[in-house]
Amino acid sequence: MATYPAYAAPGYQFDAAPDLSRLETRERLSQSTIDGFFAIMDKWQVPIERAGELLGGMPRSTVYKLRTAAGTLRQDELTRISYIVGIYKALHILLPDNLADRWVTQPNDNLLFRGQTPMDYVVREGIPGLQQVRSLLDAERGGH
Repeated sequence: MATYPAYAAPGYQFDAAPDLSRLETRERLSQSTIDGFFAIMDKWQVPIERAGELLGGMPRSTVYKLRTAAGTLRQDELTRISYIVGIYKALHILLPDNLADRWVTQPNDNLLFRGQTPMDYVVREGIPGLQQVRSLLDAERGGH
């Protein structure tokens, strides 16, 4: 297998992304990830059923269990929550807090959403939709 040199820009440290295929990594990240997820769901006023839809169609009873004891999340769930955290962060950079927390549940006339709420869009589109919304917001804030 060929290896490629890693080029580092002076003054910047590049950390490798966590390997979510490893059980130990998922175990280490799960509780803090789910705590952050529910904090965002509370800020966005997302009902528990909708939170389950964001996690890939997780049943309501399972979402309630996660709230008290996360257990170990799957790679898919960690990826979804990572995008949600990025969307939350970008919104709070772009907008005042009260608008940032309402943005996902308000109809949006951007061509990506076509009058739907961003929440409806990401629930329907799944991980690719989360990635597109994150990219849209990152582009709005200049990619930082």
